Amino acid sequence: MYASIIFLVPPICLALSALTDFLEMTIPNRIPAILLATFLVITPFSGLTLVEFGWHLAAAAMVFAVCFGLFAINVMGGGDAKLLTAAAIWFGFNPSLFAFLAYTGYLGGALTVLIILLRANWDKVAIIGVKLPQTLMQAKKVPYGIAIGAAGLMTYPQSPLVLATIKSLG
Repeated sequence: MYASIIFLVPPICLALSALTDFLEMTIPNRIPAILLATFLVITPFSGLTLVEFGWHLAAAAMVFAVCFGLFAINVMGGGDAKLLTAAAIWFGFNPSLFAFLAYTGYLGGALTVLIILLRANWDKVAIIGVKLPQTLMQAKKVPYGIAIGAAGLMTYPQSPLVLATIKSLG
């Protein structure tokens, strides 16, 4: 049961957040809440020491501080900040977190350029029959949850919890 939670809950939450951000330009609060609550519930069964648990909390706190600053200056949305923080706690303060954040930045940059190009050339794109959510084309913001979700799915298999769970199964 523990392994199933480790292998399923974060990827499902990341995929759902990307999908809802794409379709609705919003990330439901329940997704980061589920990520955070699930981590806190399974931690006693994970074999993490108190110090390792502290590093996971420190990672989330560091990401939250940066995201809060970006939110305060209107660079990042609140849903994106909550999702990034809730996902960061699953990685802990180690190289997998930095890979996750780097991929988020790279994918977010590419996504931003793609959306700017789509919005600027929507009349040409619409002619070939591409159907995109109207909110995506009219909003002034970028659905960064797509980049966060994709980066999380790409890097989560290298997170310490996943690696430790795989090791415990073998």
